[in-house]
Amino acid sequence: MTRQTLAISLGQYSSAGTKAENQDFHGALTPDGADLATKGIALALADGISTSRRGAEAAAIAVNSFLTDYFCTSEGWSVRKSGECVIGATNSWMHAENARYRPREEGEDREAAGLICTLSAIVFKSRSAHIFHVGDAQVLRLTGRQAEVLTTEHRIHLGGGESYLGRAMGANPQLEVEYRKLAVEAGDIFLLSTDGVHEFVGTADLLTAIEQCRDLDEAAKRLADLAADRGSGDNLTVQIARVESLPQGDVGDLLGGDLRLAPAPVLEEGQDFEGYRILRQLHSGPRSHAYLARHAEDDADVVIKVPSTERSQDADALAGLLLEEWVMRRLDHPNLLSAVPLHAARAHVFSVSRHVSGRTLHQWILDNAPGQIAPVRRIVNQVSAGLEAMHRREMLHRDLRPHNIMIDESGHATIIDFGSTQVAGLDEIAMPEMEDAAYAGTIQYSAPELYLGEAASVASDVFSLGVIAYHMLTGSLPYGARVSAADTARAQRKLAYIPAASRNPDIPEWVDAALARAVAVDPAKRYATPAEFVSDLARPNPELLRNTLPLLQRGSLNTWRLIALVLAAALVISIITRPDFAPSRPPAEKEESDP
Repeated sequence: MTRQTLAISLGQYSSAGTKAENQDFHGALTPDGADLATKGIALALADGISTSRRGAEAAAIAVNSFLTDYFCTSEGWSVRKSGECVIGATNSWMHAENARYRPREEGEDREAAGLICTLSAIVFKSRSAHIFHVGDAQVLRLTGRQAEVLTTEHRIHLGGGESYLGRAMGANPQLEVEYRKLAVEAGDIFLLSTDGVHEFVGTADLLTAIEQCRDLDEAAKRLADLAADRGSGDNLTVQIARVESLPQGDVGDLLGGDLRLAPAPVLEEGQDFEGYRILRQLHSGPRSHAYLARHAEDDADVVIKVPSTERSQDADALAGLLLEEWVMRRLDHPNLLSAVPLHAARAHVFSVSRHVSGRTLHQWILDNAPGQIAPVRRIVNQVSAGLEAMHRREMLHRDLRPHNIMIDESGHATIIDFGSTQVAGLDEIAMPEMEDAAYAGTIQYSAPELYLGEAASVASDVFSLGVIAYHMLTGSLPYGARVSAADTARAQRKLAYIPAASRNPDIPEWVDAALARAVAVDPAKRYATPAEFVSDLARPNPELLRNTLPLLQRGSLNTWRLIALVLAAALVISIITRPDFAPSRPPAEKEESDP
């Protein structure tokens, strides 16, 4: 059965109206292939300010930059992050151009040559519409015969009929973008218009134009002409988008026909499979099996992962395997495992990645006695760099643990497993049911807030990294084995950090303070990024030391026991050596004399 895809009908029209120049600009872009699922369809319009001779140029820059740059952002990013980053970058460039401008003649107003305009855009992705808005254009939705204005007029009214734009592209170095996300249905109609149109036409006019015109282009022109007939003295631009069909809103929208493939079988050494020779088994678990393999056309060793027999008929498990490869194909960092190109279209569900030699960090910890800070710092720095690369793509690992990190003979660290990775951009497409966030990873390394049902975050990955660093330095866990049992807020408030120095006296106080912050129970008290954590592991942070744990929670337990004994001994000595100290004697009896 053919799956439905996202599709819209679009009508557009723009005219200078009664003005000599049209300073409005509009456009739309519908991508091909996988971008339709991961990025969606975008349309935008802009209105250059009439007081600037560069208004038309500004509007064109704003629209073209949005439509071009949005589709160049990471597929892992959410629509909101992609849109706001693109709009913010364009605004910064326009503002910098305005600041650099030198008047052509003495007395020329800087605004008269400023790149300043409004911008309104819609991105349709999966079964949602994402609205971005700056200025006084308008976005309206028509559902049946009910209309709803989705944007706010960013205009400051001074009274007496005078007003000015409160927000505009290029006007200020920082820009607040109005954003809104809403679910859509097939048949919904969206109208984008500049103020020269929507101030003169209403919902009834829109309904009549759509019903009577042969297509949306003609309807858009009719609305613009109607505004002109009613006295609009401004430029006239209209975009009308009707949602014709919507995707299923599931993982099939992304993976397509690969989901209909048969699951790969359990493989054996020496077997030929889809052009690969299986060399040996690397791992066998309840979820998957991994094999070292080599393709007939390539000398490089690769790793093939196939579903376990128990999961071979689980549609979500098969989708998860393909999604893990999807993630790896979008990672390009020396500390992250990446996928390798397929030599031909696959016939089974499996994933293939480059092979990383060495041992797991788990084995490294077993082979090395805890204590030396320098090698731990080198490994943590590399793992942090990999996490930072993921976070920049709005990806959360969610299962960071020693078993998922490889260390080669040179000490190079590589994160190797992405089966639990959460991707913001894919969350906007309904993904397969995944394990609860608290159990996506190994419980000893999972952040405590996940046991309360809270969403994973960058802070969750920071916690896992902190636990790994603590474990490498001490051979133990920062809260013992009690974290997984603390599944209520009350129980978590009772958790007490065990100072690393109490288990390894070679750990400086400032390193212990960094570890304590990284694994704080409250995610708001942790480092904002892994990079901040490794920075404090490299050199003392005076601010952190001033605000570290209370005195009695710092230092080693033996140190405080010794201090207590010394104080007790000093007290006994002070009592014994007091000048007036002497054993008490009973008073002398009074002598009696004979009368």
